[in-house]
Amino acid sequence: MDFNFNQEQQQFADALRRWVDKDYRFETRQAIIHSATGTSDAAWATLAELGMTALPLPAGAGGFDGTAVDMLLVMQELGRGLVVEPYLATVLGARFLTLAGGHDGVLEQVAGGSLKLACALGEQQSRHDLHDIATTATASGDGFVLDGVKTVVLHGAQAGALIVSARSGGRQDGTDGISLFLVPADAPGVTVRDYRTIDGQRAATVTLVQVVLGHEALIGQAGQGWPVLDAALDYGATLLCAEAVGAMDAIFAATLEYLKTRQQFGAPIGKFQALQHRMADMFIHLEQARSMAMLAAAKADSNDVAERRRTVSAAKARVGLAATFVGQQAVQLHGGMGVTDELPAAHHFKRLSMIALTLGDVEHHIERFIAQPGFLPTETA
Repeated sequence: MDFNFNQEQQQFADALRRWVDKDYRFETRQAIIHSATGTSDAAWATLAELGMTALPLPAGAGGFDGTAVDMLLVMQELGRGLVVEPYLATVLGARFLTLAGGHDGVLEQVAGGSLKLACALGEQQSRHDLHDIATTATASGDGFVLDGVKTVVLHGAQAGALIVSARSGGRQDGTDGISLFLVPADAPGVTVRDYRTIDGQRAATVTLVQVVLGHEALIGQAGQGWPVLDAALDYGATLLCAEAVGAMDAIFAATLEYLKTRQQFGAPIGKFQALQHRMADMFIHLEQARSMAMLAAAKADSNDVAERRRTVSAAKARVGLAATFVGQQAVQLHGGMGVTDELPAAHHFKRLSMIALTLGDVEHHIERFIAQPGFLPTETA
Protein backbone atom coordinates (compact mmCIF):
# COMPACT_ATOMS: atom_id res chain seq x y z
CA MET A 1 0.00 0.00 0.00
CA ASP A 2 1.34 3.44 -0.94
CA PHE A 3 1.29 5.76 2.09
CA ASN A 4 2.79 8.72 0.24
CA PHE A 5 0.55 11.73 -0.29
CA ASN A 6 0.26 13.14 -3.79
CA GLN A 7 1.22 16.70 -4.67
CA GLU A 8 -2.35 18.00 -4.59
CA GLN A 9 -3.01 16.56 -1.13
CA GLN A 10 0.21 18.01 0.22
CA GLN A 11 -0.52 21.45 -1.25
CA PHE A 12 -3.94 21.37 0.39
CA ALA A 13 -2.39 20.57 3.76
CA ASP A 14 0.34 23.18 3.33
CA ALA A 15 -2.23 25.89 2.64
CA LEU A 16 -4.12 24.97 5.80
CA ARG A 17 -0.93 24.89 7.86
CA ARG A 18 0.08 28.35 6.63
CA TRP A 19 -3.32 29.72 7.65
CA VAL A 20 -3.13 28.13 11.10
CA ASP A 21 0.41 29.42 11.68
CA LYS A 22 -0.42 32.94 10.51
CA ASP A 23 -4.03 33.60 11.51
CA TYR A 24 -4.94 30.97 14.11
CA ARG A 25 -2.13 31.32 16.58
CA PHE A 26 -2.51 30.20 20.17
CA GLU A 27 -3.38 33.67 21.42
CA THR A 28 -6.05 34.03 18.72
CA ARG A 29 -7.47 30.63 19.59
CA GLN A 30 -7.63 31.55 23.28
CA ALA A 31 -9.60 34.69 22.47
CA ILE A 32 -12.01 32.69 20.30
CA ILE A 33 -12.79 30.05 22.93
CA HIS A 34 -13.59 32.77 25.47
CA SER A 35 -15.93 34.61 23.07
CA ALA A 36 -19.70 34.35 23.32
CA THR A 37 -20.05 31.69 20.62
CA GLY A 38 -16.69 29.99 21.13
CA THR A 39 -16.06 30.01 17.40
CA SER A 40 -15.01 32.53 14.76
CA ASP A 41 -17.07 33.47 11.71
CA ALA A 42 -13.92 34.83 10.06
CA ALA A 43 -12.07 31.55 10.60
CA TRP A 44 -15.00 29.59 9.22
CA ALA A 45 -15.13 31.80 6.14
CA THR A 46 -11.44 31.12 5.56
CA LEU A 47 -11.94 27.38 5.87
CA ALA A 48 -14.67 27.64 3.26
CA GLU A 49 -12.46 29.75 0.97
CA LEU A 50 -9.69 27.18 1.26
CA GLY A 51 -12.16 24.52 0.12
CA MET A 52 -12.16 22.60 3.40
CA THR A 53 -15.95 22.55 3.71
CA ALA A 54 -16.30 21.24 0.16
CA LEU A 55 -13.45 18.73 0.27
CA PRO A 56 -15.30 15.62 1.55
CA LEU A 57 -18.60 16.34 -0.23
CA PRO A 58 -19.78 14.80 -3.51
CA ALA A 59 -18.96 16.66 -6.70
CA GLY A 60 -22.68 16.67 -7.54
CA ALA A 61 -23.28 18.81 -4.47
CA GLY A 62 -20.47 21.25 -5.12
CA GLY A 63 -17.79 19.22 -3.39
CA PHE A 64 -14.45 17.69 -4.35
CA ASP A 65 -15.20 14.02 -3.71
CA GLY A 66 -12.45 13.96 -1.13
CA THR A 67 -11.68 10.63 0.50
CA ALA A 68 -10.93 9.86 4.13
CA VAL A 69 -7.24 9.90 3.20
CA ASP A 70 -7.64 13.46 1.92
CA MET A 71 -9.33 14.35 5.19
CA LEU A 72 -6.50 12.77 7.15
CA LEU A 73 -4.20 15.62 6.22
CA VAL A 74 -6.80 18.28 7.00
CA MET A 75 -7.63 16.87 10.43
CA GLN A 76 -3.96 16.51 11.32
CA GLU A 77 -3.44 20.23 10.67
CA LEU A 78 -6.56 21.19 12.63
CA GLY A 79 -5.34 19.03 15.52
CA ARG A 80 -1.87 20.52 15.40
CA GLY A 81 -3.34 24.03 15.49
CA LEU A 82 -5.97 23.27 18.16
CA VAL A 83 -8.66 24.67 15.86
CA VAL A 84 -12.00 24.85 17.68
CA GLU A 85 -14.26 25.68 14.74
CA PRO A 86 -17.24 23.33 14.09
CA TYR A 87 -15.51 21.53 11.24
CA LEU A 88 -15.64 17.96 12.58
CA ALA A 89 -19.33 18.30 13.52
CA THR A 90 -20.19 19.71 10.10
CA VAL A 91 -18.34 17.19 7.94
CA LEU A 92 -19.63 14.33 10.09
CA GLY A 93 -23.17 15.60 9.60
CA ALA A 94 -22.52 15.90 5.89
CA ARG A 95 -21.31 12.29 5.90
CA PHE A 96 -24.79 11.15 7.01
CA LEU A 97 -26.42 13.05 4.15
CA THR A 98 -23.86 11.81 1.63
CA LEU A 99 -24.28 8.17 2.61
CA ALA A 100 -28.07 8.29 2.63
CA GLY A 101 -28.48 10.58 -0.40
CA GLY A 102 -31.42 12.83 -1.21
CA HIS A 103 -30.24 16.08 0.42
CA ASP A 104 -27.96 17.57 -2.23
CA GLY A 105 -29.39 21.05 -1.67
CA VAL A 106 -28.33 20.97 1.95
CA LEU A 107 -24.89 19.62 1.03
CA GLU A 108 -24.42 22.46 -1.42
CA GLN A 109 -24.95 24.92 1.44
CA VAL A 110 -22.41 23.02 3.54
CA ALA A 111 -19.89 22.98 0.69
CA GLY A 112 -20.20 26.74 0.31
CA GLY A 113 -19.77 27.30 4.03
CA SER A 114 -23.20 28.88 4.55
CA LEU A 115 -24.54 26.02 6.68
CA LYS A 116 -22.97 24.30 9.68
CA LEU A 117 -24.22 20.96 10.92
CA ALA A 118 -24.13 19.12 14.24
CA CYS A 119 -24.92 15.52 15.11
CA ALA A 120 -27.38 14.96 17.98
CA LEU A 121 -26.79 11.26 18.60
CA GLY A 122 -25.79 10.61 22.22
CA GLU A 123 -28.19 10.31 25.14
CA GLN A 124 -27.75 10.10 28.88
CA GLN A 125 -28.03 6.30 28.99
CA SER A 126 -26.29 5.47 25.71
CA ARG A 127 -22.65 6.25 26.61
CA HIS A 128 -20.67 4.89 23.60
CA ASP A 129 -23.51 2.68 22.30
CA LEU A 130 -25.20 5.20 20.03
CA HIS A 131 -27.78 2.65 18.92
CA ASP A 132 -29.22 2.92 22.48
CA ILE A 133 -31.82 5.53 21.62
CA ALA A 134 -34.76 6.64 23.78
CA THR A 135 -35.72 9.60 21.59
CA THR A 136 -38.91 8.72 19.75
CA ALA A 137 -40.05 9.43 16.21
CA THR A 138 -43.81 8.98 15.99
CA ALA A 139 -45.42 8.85 12.56
CA SER A 140 -47.94 11.68 12.11
CA GLY A 141 -49.67 12.36 8.82
CA ASP A 142 -46.95 12.22 6.15
CA GLY A 143 -44.24 13.15 8.64
CA PHE A 144 -42.97 12.51 12.17
CA VAL A 145 -43.05 14.01 15.67
CA LEU A 146 -39.79 13.85 17.67
CA ASP A 147 -39.45 13.79 21.46
CA GLY A 148 -36.29 13.26 23.49
CA VAL A 149 -33.09 14.72 24.91
CA LYS A 150 -29.69 14.55 23.21
CA THR A 151 -26.54 15.13 25.24
CA VAL A 152 -23.02 16.39 24.45
CA VAL A 153 -23.96 17.53 20.96
CA LEU A 154 -20.66 18.90 19.65
CA HIS A 155 -21.21 22.47 18.40
CA GLY A 156 -24.97 22.01 18.65
CA ALA A 157 -25.56 25.71 19.33
CA GLN A 158 -23.41 26.83 16.40
CA ALA A 159 -25.20 24.67 13.82
CA GLY A 160 -27.99 25.66 11.49
CA ALA A 161 -29.31 22.11 11.28
CA LEU A 162 -29.01 18.95 13.36
CA ILE A 163 -28.67 15.31 12.38
CA VAL A 164 -30.91 13.57 14.93
CA SER A 165 -31.21 9.84 15.61
CA ALA A 166 -34.59 8.66 16.89
CA ARG A 167 -36.42 5.41 17.41
CA SER A 168 -39.40 4.74 15.20
CA GLY A 169 -39.53 1.05 16.13
CA GLY A 170 -37.70 -1.82 17.83
CA ARG A 171 -36.32 -2.01 21.36
CA GLN A 172 -34.37 0.86 22.91
CA ASP A 173 -30.90 -0.68 22.52
CA GLY A 174 -31.49 -2.47 19.24
CA THR A 175 -30.14 -1.60 15.83
CA ASP A 176 -33.50 -2.10 14.13
CA GLY A 177 -36.04 0.70 14.05
CA ILE A 178 -33.57 3.61 14.03
CA SER A 179 -34.50 6.62 11.91
CA LEU A 180 -32.36 9.65 11.12
CA PHE A 181 -33.65 13.18 10.60
CA LEU A 182 -32.41 16.55 9.42
CA VAL A 183 -33.84 19.01 11.94
CA PRO A 184 -33.56 22.82 11.59
CA ALA A 185 -31.94 24.13 14.77
CA ASP A 186 -34.65 26.76 15.08
CA ALA A 187 -37.58 24.40 14.56
CA PRO A 188 -40.44 24.85 17.07
CA GLY A 189 -39.92 22.51 20.03
CA VAL A 190 -36.11 22.47 19.77
CA THR A 191 -34.20 23.87 22.76
CA VAL A 192 -30.40 24.09 22.74
CA ARG A 193 -28.34 24.67 25.90
CA ASP A 194 -24.80 25.64 24.96
CA TYR A 195 -21.67 25.16 27.12
CA ARG A 196 -17.88 25.03 26.81
CA THR A 197 -16.12 21.71 27.25
CA ILE A 198 -12.84 21.15 29.11
CA ASP A 199 -10.83 21.27 25.88
CA GLY A 200 -12.23 24.63 24.75
CA GLN A 201 -14.73 23.19 22.29
CA ARG A 202 -18.48 23.85 22.44
CA ALA A 203 -21.20 21.30 23.08
CA ALA A 204 -24.88 21.45 23.87
CA THR A 205 -27.82 19.60 25.34
CA VAL A 206 -30.61 19.47 22.76
CA THR A 207 -34.17 18.94 23.96
CA LEU A 208 -36.86 17.96 21.47
CA VAL A 209 -40.49 18.41 22.53
CA GLN A 210 -43.19 17.61 20.00
CA VAL A 211 -40.98 18.64 17.08
CA VAL A 212 -43.11 18.27 13.96
CA LEU A 213 -41.19 17.32 10.80
CA GLY A 214 -42.26 16.64 7.24
CA HIS A 215 -41.27 13.48 5.42
CA GLU A 216 -38.52 15.40 3.62
CA ALA A 217 -36.65 15.64 6.94
CA LEU A 218 -36.08 11.88 6.93
CA ILE A 219 -32.51 10.81 6.08
CA GLY A 220 -32.63 7.51 4.23
CA GLN A 221 -35.36 5.00 5.02
CA ALA A 222 -37.54 5.07 8.14
CA GLY A 223 -36.44 2.47 10.68
CA GLN A 224 -33.37 1.51 8.64
CA GLY A 225 -30.88 4.13 9.74
CA TRP A 226 -28.40 1.85 11.53
CA PRO A 227 -26.09 1.07 8.56
CA VAL A 228 -25.77 4.80 7.81
CA LEU A 229 -25.27 5.65 11.49
CA ASP A 230 -22.66 2.91 11.91
CA ALA A 231 -20.71 3.92 8.80
CA ALA A 232 -20.82 7.63 9.64
CA LEU A 233 -19.55 6.97 13.17
CA ASP A 234 -16.61 5.01 11.75
CA TYR A 235 -15.87 7.96 9.49
CA GLY A 236 -16.00 10.31 12.47
CA ALA A 237 -13.73 8.05 14.52
CA THR A 238 -11.26 8.02 11.64
CA LEU A 239 -11.19 11.82 11.54
CA LEU A 240 -10.64 11.94 15.29
CA CYS A 241 -7.67 9.57 14.93
CA ALA A 242 -6.14 11.95 12.40
CA GLU A 243 -6.78 14.98 14.60
CA ALA A 244 -5.14 13.19 17.53
CA VAL A 245 -2.02 12.49 15.46
CA GLY A 246 -1.76 16.20 14.63
CA ALA A 247 -2.15 17.13 18.29
CA MET A 248 0.46 14.54 19.30
CA ASP A 249 2.87 15.87 16.67
CA ALA A 250 2.55 19.33 18.20
CA ILE A 251 2.86 18.30 21.84
CA PHE A 252 5.84 16.04 21.05
CA ALA A 253 7.65 18.87 19.26
CA ALA A 254 6.90 21.29 22.10
CA THR A 255 8.18 18.82 24.69
CA LEU A 256 11.36 18.14 22.72
CA GLU A 257 12.03 21.86 22.44
CA TYR A 258 11.44 22.31 26.16
CA LEU A 259 13.93 19.57 27.03
CA LYS A 260 16.52 21.24 24.82
CA THR A 261 16.15 24.64 26.50
CA ARG A 262 15.24 23.96 30.15
CA GLN A 263 18.47 24.05 32.17
CA GLN A 264 19.13 21.98 35.29
CA PHE A 265 22.48 21.37 36.98
CA GLY A 266 24.16 23.45 34.29
CA ALA A 267 22.87 21.43 31.32
CA PRO A 268 19.68 21.07 29.26
CA ILE A 269 17.47 18.46 30.94
CA GLY A 270 17.24 16.68 27.59
CA LYS A 271 20.78 15.42 28.19
CA PHE A 272 19.56 13.14 30.99
CA GLN A 273 19.18 9.61 29.67
CA ALA A 274 16.02 8.84 31.65
CA LEU A 275 14.21 11.70 29.92
CA GLN A 276 15.58 10.65 26.53
CA HIS A 277 14.06 7.21 27.08
CA ARG A 278 10.69 8.77 27.84
CA MET A 279 10.86 10.82 24.66
CA ALA A 280 11.73 7.66 22.72
CA ASP A 281 8.67 5.92 24.19
CA MET A 282 6.50 8.90 23.21
CA PHE A 283 7.86 8.77 19.68
CA ILE A 284 7.08 5.05 19.36
CA HIS A 285 3.49 5.61 20.53
CA LEU A 286 3.13 8.53 18.12
CA GLU A 287 4.39 6.60 15.11
CA GLN A 288 2.20 3.60 15.90
CA ALA A 289 -0.79 5.92 16.18
CA ARG A 290 0.12 7.59 12.88
CA SER A 291 0.30 4.23 11.11
CA MET A 292 -3.06 3.10 12.48
CA ALA A 293 -4.70 6.41 11.61
CA MET A 294 -3.49 6.06 8.02
CA LEU A 295 -4.77 2.50 7.85
CA ALA A 296 -8.16 3.56 9.20
CA ALA A 297 -8.36 6.34 6.62
CA ALA A 298 -7.58 3.83 3.86
CA LYS A 299 -10.40 1.54 5.02
CA ALA A 300 -13.01 4.07 6.17
CA ASP A 301 -14.65 4.13 2.74
CA SER A 302 -14.50 0.34 2.31
CA ASN A 303 -17.63 -1.51 1.23
CA ASP A 304 -16.50 -4.44 3.37
CA VAL A 305 -18.36 -3.52 6.56
CA ALA A 306 -16.58 -6.03 8.81
CA GLU A 307 -13.17 -4.89 7.58
CA ARG A 308 -14.11 -1.25 8.07
CA ARG A 309 -15.34 -1.82 11.61
CA ARG A 310 -12.33 -3.96 12.52
CA THR A 311 -9.79 -1.46 11.19
CA VAL A 312 -11.42 1.66 12.59
CA SER A 313 -11.87 0.15 16.05
CA ALA A 314 -8.27 -1.08 16.09
CA ALA A 315 -7.10 2.40 15.13
CA LYS A 316 -9.33 4.24 17.62
CA ALA A 317 -8.17 1.97 20.44
CA ARG A 318 -4.48 2.30 19.54
CA VAL A 319 -4.70 6.05 19.02
CA GLY A 320 -6.58 6.40 22.32
CA LEU A 321 -3.78 4.61 24.18
CA ALA A 322 -1.15 6.71 22.45
CA ALA A 323 -3.03 9.95 23.11
CA THR A 324 -3.19 9.19 26.82
CA PHE A 325 0.48 8.16 27.05
CA VAL A 326 1.91 10.98 24.95
CA GLY A 327 -0.26 13.61 26.63
CA GLN A 328 0.55 12.50 30.17
CA GLN A 329 4.27 12.19 29.48
CA ALA A 330 4.37 15.63 27.90
CA VAL A 331 2.66 17.21 30.88
CA GLN A 332 5.04 15.50 33.31
CA LEU A 333 8.15 16.45 31.33
CA HIS A 334 7.01 20.08 31.32
CA GLY A 335 6.81 19.97 35.12
CA GLY A 336 4.31 22.33 36.75
CA MET A 337 4.08 24.40 33.56
CA GLY A 338 2.43 21.46 31.82
CA VAL A 339 -0.94 22.19 33.36
CA THR A 340 -0.98 25.96 33.05
CA ASP A 341 -3.52 27.76 30.88
CA GLU A 342 -0.76 29.79 29.21
CA LEU A 343 1.00 26.76 27.69
CA PRO A 344 -0.32 25.25 24.41
CA ALA A 345 0.83 21.79 25.53
CA ALA A 346 -1.74 21.85 28.34
CA HIS A 347 -4.50 22.45 25.79
CA HIS A 348 -3.21 19.75 23.45
CA PHE A 349 -3.33 17.36 26.41
CA LYS A 350 -6.94 18.33 27.15
CA ARG A 351 -7.93 17.87 23.51
CA LEU A 352 -6.19 14.49 23.34
CA SER A 353 -8.02 13.39 26.48
CA MET A 354 -11.37 14.35 24.96
CA ILE A 355 -10.59 12.68 21.62
CA ALA A 356 -9.79 9.45 23.45
CA LEU A 357 -13.32 9.50 24.90
CA THR A 358 -15.27 10.73 21.87
CA LEU A 359 -17.12 8.22 19.65
CA GLY A 360 -15.94 5.32 21.80
CA ASP A 361 -13.08 4.98 24.28
CA VAL A 362 -10.31 2.37 24.21
CA GLU A 363 -12.33 -0.33 26.00
CA HIS A 364 -15.36 0.18 23.77
CA HIS A 365 -13.35 -0.23 20.57
CA ILE A 366 -11.40 -3.24 21.83
CA GLU A 367 -14.71 -4.96 22.61
CA ARG A 368 -16.06 -3.97 19.19
CA PHE A 369 -12.89 -5.22 17.49
CA ILE A 370 -13.02 -8.68 19.04
CA ALA A 371 -16.75 -8.94 18.30
CA GLN A 372 -16.17 -8.77 14.55
CA PRO A 373 -16.43 -11.98 12.51
CA GLY A 374 -13.28 -14.07 12.39
CA PHE A 375 -11.64 -12.88 15.60
CA LEU A 376 -12.81 -15.71 17.85
CA PRO A 377 -12.89 -19.37 16.70
CA THR A 378 -16.31 -20.63 15.69
CA GLU A 379 -17.85 -22.86 18.31
CA THR A 380 -18.28 -26.45 17.20
CA ALA A 381 -21.44 -28.38 17.95
